Amino acid sequence: MRHFLDFEKPIAELEGKIEELRRTSDAGGIDVAEEVARMRDKAQALLKTTYAKLSPWQKTLVARHPDRPKCLDYIRAHIEEWTPLAGDRAFADDAAVVGGLGRFRGRAVAVLGTEKGSDTESRVLHNFGMARPEGYRKARRIMELASRFGLPILSFVDTAGAFPGIEAEARGQAEAIARSIEAGLEAPVPFVATIIGEGGSGGAIALAAADRILMLEHSVYSVISPEGCASILWRDAAQAPTAAEALKLTAEDLRRLNLVDAVVPEPMGGAHRDPEASLTAVGDKVWESLEPLLALDGATLRARRREKFLEMGRNSVV
Repeated sequence: MRHFLDFEKPIAELEGKIEELRRTSDAGGIDVAEEVARMRDKAQALLKTTYAKLSPWQKTLVARHPDRPKCLDYIRAHIEEWTPLAGDRAFADDAAVVGGLGRFRGRAVAVLGTEKGSDTESRVLHNFGMARPEGYRKARRIMELASRFGLPILSFVDTAGAFPGIEAEARGQAEAIARSIEAGLEAPVPFVATIIGEGGSGGAIALAAADRILMLEHSVYSVISPEGCASILWRDAAQAPTAAEALKLTAEDLRRLNLVDAVVPEPMGGAHRDPEASLTAVGDKVWESLEPLLALDGATLRARRREKFLEMGRNSVV
């Protein structure tokens, strides 16, 4: 069953009427093809109009849509000979961060990502994509492994942020995130990161200290969630839409500020409406971004990456 967001209700009503007409036609043998076509055109026009003027808060809701392709969907679509790696070699494994080795279009690569899960069971298993320290230590281990063997790194980020529990803080959450960012900046291999849904705070940056940072058209990337920002500034989570506007968290805003390198267009109505098209578009853009980096040596990559993040820091100061 398709999930509709609140602002999509007029579209949902039209598509519901189309489905009802089709059932009527099947049951009574009535020819309603012309009426269905007319209503379908109307629904498509409404969808186009709606998505052409999404507010930052509405884009946040689209980025969180439960039917959007997740990290493991991108891995299944693009990574051949996938061999997952588990554990941080210090405490435990963390299913919120997935990582391993495989081949991307024939090229051996290391792959990282945050996985939210697609149903209740998998969401609980992956802790809704919120990683603990062992997840970031696993990411660091895989990045260091990639550096040792000269493997390009690809990451697919979709997280509301690092897990905020007391036990995570007790095990060194902040230090684990910082070390993961450091490993990304110091890796002497090409690194391409893609924000596929939510990019929340340090939990996202930990897997995105890359040479090229891509964002899907309706993804978001921010230092804090709109609800968290609203709770701090106004003591009212209902002010989240206002906070989303102020945070400049959309792909268009961040590209204009030169904080990301490219925006990957999504199918009309978002990636959740046509997952296959979105998977293909991301794969093509990742390869396009990776190819030029393969010719650069490790010292050049590290130097450019450090300068890039210094520049990002300057650009993010308002």
